[in-house]
Amino acid sequence: MPTISRANDVQTVITTFETSPGSCQDLLDELVEAYDSFISRQPGFIGAGLHVNDAQTRVANYSQWRRREDFQSMLRSEEMRERNRRFNALCRGFEPVMYDVVKSYG
Repeated sequence: MPTISRANDVQTVITTFETSPGSCQDLLDELVEAYDSFISRQPGFIGAGLHVNDAQTRVANYSQWRRREDFQSMLRSEEMRERNRRFNALCRGFEPVMYDVVKSYG
């Protein structure tokens, strides 16, 4: 399970997908399947969460990895490259971005 804390020594990746109400559920289904069968089983994976806005035009994915290299290795795998092509067909675009937690509340 991801924990948002500056004290955690993890790599945080937030990916946003721009989609449409007509393809949002298909994209979510693809993402869930990717996490269930591949991403969550990769070395260094800690946890993730999928979020969708109420208009079903954006999906946000928050994930944590032990090291930057773990995420990059997963992303560069042939299986993930194929999955990313399927994601891309279901949205107008997406971008994974690595972040450092600066401050957390709660």
